[in-house]
Amino acid sequence: MRRTIFTEEHEAFRDLVARFVRDRVEPYHEQWEQDGHVPRELWAEAGAHGLLCTDVPTEYGGGGVRDFRYNVVVTEELTKVGASGVGFPLHNDVIVPYLLAYADDQQKQRWLPSMASGQTITAIAMTEPGTGSDLASMTTTAIDQGDGTFLLNGTKTFITNGILADLVIVCAKTDPSSKHQGISLLVVEEGMDGFSRGRKLDKIGMHAQDTAELVFDDVRVPKENLLGAEGQGFVQLMENLPQERLSIGIGAIAGAKAAFDTTLAYCQQREAFGRPIGSFQHSRFQLAEMHTKITIGQQFADRCVEAHNTGELTVDEAAMAKYWLSDLLGEVVDTCVQLHGGYGYMREYAIGRAFVDARVQRIYGGTNEIMKEIIGRTLGV
Repeated sequence: MRRTIFTEEHEAFRDLVARFVRDRVEPYHEQWEQDGHVPRELWAEAGAHGLLCTDVPTEYGGGGVRDFRYNVVVTEELTKVGASGVGFPLHNDVIVPYLLAYADDQQKQRWLPSMASGQTITAIAMTEPGTGSDLASMTTTAIDQGDGTFLLNGTKTFITNGILADLVIVCAKTDPSSKHQGISLLVVEEGMDGFSRGRKLDKIGMHAQDTAELVFDDVRVPKENLLGAEGQGFVQLMENLPQERLSIGIGAIAGAKAAFDTTLAYCQQREAFGRPIGSFQHSRFQLAEMHTKITIGQQFADRCVEAHNTGELTVDEAAMAKYWLSDLLGEVVDTCVQLHGGYGYMREYAIGRAFVDARVQRIYGGTNEIMKEIIGRTLGV
């Protein structure tokens, strides 16, 4: 089914991104999997090619186009080649919106130009070792010292881009006696005393993605680094999580399509009992089922992108996109591994890597169980 959400300008941008991914990402990603991170130089190259911060105003060094479809293109082209280690979508889809919405002009001038150029790599620190999806129970604190600084203490975990990040939006309680109302967002920068990296986490998949623990030990954060108003952090998170969850859904349906395309080609070429394995009725039915579900999922994802661009995407619809599309991805990659037989279990095959990389998408951004709870609450039950 033909997709209708992209214009000629988007497709021209896709050509640019595809060439960059083909030349600068795909040939090296296997090495980055062994290294446990992508090189900083890749970010600078992406910035020079205009792949970062397309929606940031030109006066701050960005592309100046508030259109989420450009973000979608970047995510899709990275996903096509299984480049799960490249953290551009987090930078573009998650971090930038916080700064555009809540940073004052001085803060934007300080941070956005270097983010657009790829000189500054970003992360957001929400999750703690003991809290998971329960953000209101965080124990990280940022206490006003009365001298123009907050004293930040706590530990965060599962932080994407955590090793390379130069700028981290940290969720902390500026009023520990309160729950939701006591949370604020502080921007911690590389080089601040007391800010350190803990472990680079050893994940079962996404090995090229530098996921880390972050430690804040008496970090003095100037009030000039408070993002928005004190005590408004939980509201800010809730306002921005729908785009993050849509972004996960976009990556999930793109991943499902990539896994299906790889498997279809394999089923057309691999033979058993003298004929292609795709010609057996059971295999053909499985391919037909996946193709149908992916087609339906893509239409839903595209409709969500259109709604988001016009400001109409609701919190529960974003939760639907995250939950259903990441569940679909899990179903598809599992079926594709089975169709590959023993070769599907080999890391040298793209489908084996896709299988382990896909699993986390049902967890991060809020577990799919939390997504169902969000959806259920809108039903009056």
